[in-house]
Amino acid sequence: MSGAFGKCYDPTGTRHGIPTFPWKFAPDGYATRRQLRAKGLRPGGQPVAAQLMRRSRRRKGGVAVAYLYRIELAKPVRPMTSRRVGALALAMLARRTCPKCQIVYSYCLPTSLGMCVLCANSEEQSAA
Repeated sequence: MSGAFGKCYDPTGTRHGIPTFPWKFAPDGYATRRQLRAKGLRPGGQPVAAQLMRRSRRRKGGVAVAYLYRIELAKPVRPMTSRRVGALALAMLARRTCPKCQIVYSYCLPTSLGMCVLCANSEEQSAA
């Protein structure tokens, strides 16, 4: 096994505390949160069972980690209720409404401006 894989391979968990596998070499029966969600499952309160690890220049510690959960202990995703659908619709409406002119747009307003582009441009013109 190469040096890069050797540092990331710890199936017993002696070095890292939990079983650790190189990126894309997870054994069967484990899945990440995204993989569970794609199967219609959620971790359901279970602890992290293992982790995937790879070297990364972008991360502060030099290592990227993905946590793995047991598939057989995962629970089904809770169904979307009508109340939750309504709450999400109101949240999206708030993101599309300009707080200054109260116009509802068909897209989410940029958070960097905090208002629609027309209102932001008019404030720049009046400030100059």
